[in-house]
Amino acid sequence: MSLNVIDLIKGQLGPALVSQAASQFGESESGISKAIGGLLPAVIGGLANNSDNPGVLDAITNASSSGILGNLMGGASSNPVISTLLTSIFGDKISGIVNAIATYAGISNNSSSSLLNLVTGATVGSIGKYATDNNLGASGISSLLGEQKGIVSSLLPAGLSLASLNLGSWFGGNSSTADATPKEEPKIEVTRSTTSAGTNPERNNNEGGGSIWKWLLPLLLLIAAGYFLWKQCEKKQTTTTTTSTDSTAAKMDTAATMTPADTSASTTTVKTDENIDLNGVMLKGYKGGMEDQMITFLKSGNYKNAADDAALKDKWYDFDHVNFKIGSSTELEAGSQGQLDNLVAILKAFPDAKIKIGGYTDKTGNEASNVKLSKARAEFIKAAVAKAGVGAQVLEAEGYGSKFATVDAKASDAERAADRKMAVRFAK
Repeated sequence: MSLNVIDLIKGQLGPALVSQAASQFGESESGISKAIGGLLPAVIGGLANNSDNPGVLDAITNASSSGILGNLMGGASSNPVISTLLTSIFGDKISGIVNAIATYAGISNNSSSSLLNLVTGATVGSIGKYATDNNLGASGISSLLGEQKGIVSSLLPAGLSLASLNLGSWFGGNSSTADATPKEEPKIEVTRSTTSAGTNPERNNNEGGGSIWKWLLPLLLLIAAGYFLWKQCEKKQTTTTTTSTDSTAAKMDTAATMTPADTSASTTTVKTDENIDLNGVMLKGYKGGMEDQMITFLKSGNYKNAADDAALKDKWYDFDHVNFKIGSSTELEAGSQGQLDNLVAILKAFPDAKIKIGGYTDKTGNEASNVKLSKARAEFIKAAVAKAGVGAQVLEAEGYGSKFATVDAKASDAERAADRKMAVRFAK
């Protein structure tokens, strides 16, 4: 098993959560993102340093069923399990970590403390879910955590080190120093030759015997010492350069994960809500989005003219705004309800139209769990629409898991987001 657990967790701490945390804590999004980027390696390091701790392993094992991933903002900060876990892995170092992150990110200590709980909840929950999906027992979790020890220092962003977080004694000491162990410089000893009684020093010098070593030996020793020190300096410089380069690369990767601007939508197409005409009633939606396409199709008469369901099954309309909270099938992200209301309005305007709801996931995780989650989400949308009085027009809700996913499981979270969606199609 060779897995960087950052890849498991970063999807939980994306732009939506950063924005929500910034609003709730009264901080800037850049400050929240920066703090998360510093806290995540620290928390992973704490867990890695306690990979054999039974309490830590139990907390991770039970996290999958605790529901913490579905309520990070509301649950992690007040969860006693998280508080106990932090005390277990950091002890009296917690206040030092909170202070260091607050100073580094330019946020308050209260916000830093809340984010420490939040990041810990996301980390433990994500590892717990991975362990459940892959049938890992305590020994498997311990092994996974132990593998992280070698990469913790490289994950810290520029401006932070294990020493600045008061964790300098972990994983081989201060990660910010390329060579913390002082080298012992060679000692040069010059031994004065002694002469026997009655020996003429001047004669010995003139004869060129052993006296030549009086100046040649020290010279050779000085040359050897100089070469040794030069090689050590060269080695230290190379090590420092390599460490700096690796740390910069890790920082860039972490920043790419945590920065709110790093989303596929913001870097490719910027969509703006417009008025979509529904028989004189204006709905808010994207031009060319779900509502626009569905209304156009219905007005064209193509639905009415479709002979059977086979003529409709290949055309799905992806929801633009409907998103569930991470790991949940019953809690929608803010802003999702408006598009469900639009769908109800369309069905009421075309009472003969019937639909089917579909749920999808990406290729990561256990497929049985993916199918179950996608099915539950589709059923939730079906029930929500039915409550609005158009239940008879929703024929079916189905979960497909990753069956139709097209993005490789090893791709970035932003790329895999295209496969995690809810959709609707017309049916007969």
